[in-house]
Amino acid sequence: MSGRPQPSEAAAYYFTYINQVEGDDVLRVMETQLEQVMHLTTYISEEKSLHRYAPDKWSMREVVNHINDSERVFAYRALWFARGHETPLPSFEQGIAVPAAKADATAWRVHIEEFRAVRAATISLFRNLPAEAWERSGIASDNRVTVRALAYIIPGHLAHHMKIFRERYL
Repeated sequence: MSGRPQPSEAAAYYFTYINQVEGDDVLRVMETQLEQVMHLTTYISEEKSLHRYAPDKWSMREVVNHINDSERVFAYRALWFARGHETPLPSFEQGIAVPAAKADATAWRVHIEEFRAVRAATISLFRNLPAEAWERSGIASDNRVTVRALAYIIPGHLAHHMKIFRERYL
């Protein structure tokens, strides 16, 4: 993999996430985030994990579930395009997915262990891609995106939510 994604590699909206990733070693960023999240969440109790900072906002469990779901979706898109598939992929609607998941009914520790497993799988996927796969692209949510951009969107999306987590939940 070489360099950071260029503006032509993803819809402008996704640079909200991509720009939160420092440096060019996106795999190292993913690994560091895994360690940080596992450390941070150790101190959150089952009771605290149900906290919402406002009545119409997600609980901590819903946030982590959303992070897990989104990472799976972005990683699947990367796999699909990396393997040369050209069929466009649909959008992922968090307004449908979050309520359907019923995340508050699942224990906090389960969400955190799921994050660990999902992130480990994501790291493995990107670590084992052939060099040429990083440049491949396809259409997802009606926008062209490269595999490289997706690799940056994943940790950028997590960074976005972890900032909100620290500022509003903890």
